[in-house]
Amino acid sequence: MIAEPPIESGNTAAQLPASQGQDARYWRFVVTALSFFLFSIGALLVGFVLMPLVRILPASRERRRARARGMMRASLRLFVAQMAGLGGMTYEFRGAARLGRPGQLIIANHPSLIDVVFLLAFVPGTGCVVKQGLWRNPLTRGAVTLAEFITNDPTATMIEEAATALREGQAVIMFPEGTRTVPGQSFVFHRGAANVALRAATTVCPVYIRVRPTTLTKAEPWYRIPLRRPHFSLVVGEDIDLSPYRAMASLPVSSRALNEHLQAHFQSVLARLDDGPMGQRGNPSDEMSGRAN
Repeated sequence: MIAEPPIESGNTAAQLPASQGQDARYWRFVVTALSFFLFSIGALLVGFVLMPLVRILPASRERRRARARGMMRASLRLFVAQMAGLGGMTYEFRGAARLGRPGQLIIANHPSLIDVVFLLAFVPGTGCVVKQGLWRNPLTRGAVTLAEFITNDPTATMIEEAATALREGQAVIMFPEGTRTVPGQSFVFHRGAANVALRAATTVCPVYIRVRPTTLTKAEPWYRIPLRRPHFSLVVGEDIDLSPYRAMASLPVSSRALNEHLQAHFQSVLARLDDGPMGQRGNPSDEMSGRAN
């Protein structure tokens, strides 16, 4: 029998104030507002106190980058713990221990604003492709620069920098959609992630993300609190075999084929997951079996 992977989880339903009504919607509004406020305070602390210390302390480039990413991971882990601990949401992360391998490209769908928060909080030492606007924001510019994250624009530069990071042995997170999924619409993958994978990845590992009910989507402001407490489910899948695509005649042809495969694969797995109950362990599907500790 194949063992199910360990689960990182946060479930605090019993701790919610009963006086706030069914599933404590008003309390969750307070928790969400407080969480965004604390996130901003944390960004100030990290960006203007901790990151300058990282910058001035003697260290190699690699050591400085590792310190910056470690600080970001610890602060984001605290943010997730705070939001779950106060009852703003619940979550499960199945198979997280398989992420962060050298040269690993981690690809995920992107249903909510805080998908990247979960991935950076639970995957040690990883790089990430993030939106270019973070370099224009004074709260985040220092952190993303010292952590050597990769801007998503322009695309050609993103592809080269992500491939270089993978060749150096870093793990890199990418969202092939490039932006959050609009609820009710089919997502579309762009070829950048497939191109990077074929150029430099030692392994490509999918992470399937679901949020039920939807919240913090591209179409929903933060203050639109769902009637039920949202549950975030992140499940690590089996590595994608790149050998058939690397054997193709040219990179444009192979990246197009791989991108089409990845999009169809994610749509198929997420559709099957949506047919099952959220937040219950059950038996993993074939794509999610055999998780290593």
